[in-house]
Amino acid sequence: MPNQKPISHTTLILFLSQLILINVAQVTSKSTIEPCSNSDSCNALLGYTLYTDLKVSEVASLFQIDPISLLTANSIDISYPDVEHHILPSRLFLKIPISCSCVDGIRKSISTHYKIRPSDSLSFIADSVYGGLVSDDQLKEANSITDPSVLDVGQSLVVPLPCTCFNGSDNSLPAIYLSYVVKQVDSLAAIAARYFTTLTDLMNVNALGSSAIADGDILAIPIPACASNFPRYASDYGLLVPNGSYAITAGHCVQCSCGPRNLNLYCMPASLAVSCSSMQCKNINLMLGNVTVQQTGGGCNVTSCNYDGIANGTIITTLSPTLQPRCPGPQEFPDLIAPPTTITRESIFAPAPAPQSHGSGVTTPKSSVVPSTGSFPGFSPANGPNSGIASGASAACSSANPLPATLACALLLLLVNLMLPEAL
Repeated sequence: MPNQKPISHTTLILFLSQLILINVAQVTSKSTIEPCSNSDSCNALLGYTLYTDLKVSEVASLFQIDPISLLTANSIDISYPDVEHHILPSRLFLKIPISCSCVDGIRKSISTHYKIRPSDSLSFIADSVYGGLVSDDQLKEANSITDPSVLDVGQSLVVPLPCTCFNGSDNSLPAIYLSYVVKQVDSLAAIAARYFTTLTDLMNVNALGSSAIADGDILAIPIPACASNFPRYASDYGLLVPNGSYAITAGHCVQCSCGPRNLNLYCMPASLAVSCSSMQCKNINLMLGNVTVQQTGGGCNVTSCNYDGIANGTIITTLSPTLQPRCPGPQEFPDLIAPPTTITRESIFAPAPAPQSHGSGVTTPKSSVVPSTGSFPGFSPANGPNSGIASGASAACSSANPLPATLACALLLLLVNLMLPEAL
């Protein structure tokens, strides 16, 4: 039309900004969901990064778990004096053992409750206190909160936490599943390498069509485990212990370990055992965990006193005689660590970013730096004016997932192009 005024840069920038916000809001984190149809619970793990310095007992209280179970799951030596009050450093990565239930047809843990403190918000509780394992929308829905801006101090919130079990197996071998919140530095290849699995396995478990993952996604990671074979009436039926760690059971009376070189569960009296039922195998002078070996012409007779669960406060032991080709060596145990007081880079960024292969056997870290030659038309070189805006925008878009983030990134780049002349 002849009288129509041209659209100003300012108006166009505002319009594009709104489009970007709309598109970015549509990009939500992915989470692996396991359908279920029974009420059985199972063992699972959460990958949790401390948002501040916390005592062992405080971390345990956040998830309503036994402090000693928290320590043994991370192979932390429980023999240290007053270990439950030891202060763990901020940004330490821990594995949290939880019971995974079947709720409304999907696997989740709903045994955790959190008391609202002054200045808390749902986003702070979700993103900081629980490290992204839950979203503010999930907290809102689980607690029927109509107005998230009005929270009652002291109110107890149900915290629905992600978990998966997949029948305690991965490719027909015993496994326990860790729910892991993806960090910005992560790649799927790095996560697979850190947890001794394959890219293909992670993609299959999490129903991924590609290896692309995004900050905040929650992945199910299978960790090889030692499986128990306890009877169903045992209170700790279905116990799984991840390779390289320990589990405490039978009211702190029994400690079971897995690995490091095999996936055979080994249980023995715990160092904390105080008031426990008999741990001696019947009709023989062997205690739980004891093994006798006798070399014969046909091999080696091995007799062991094994733990078989606890029922009604009674520890069940079974005698297991076997004939083996060779006599076994001394029992090996996973390495124990002292209660952490500092963190390493590996602890902060677990799993670490994977190197990027160039096909020559030499690997280099993946870089988010934009080449100074200007990969995008109209952008200033990295050492020119406003390079921080341009390189930040293009770096963010280069790491974004496909649609709808692609549209948001295209609009973002156009927006920056329009802003640069006015800023100069």
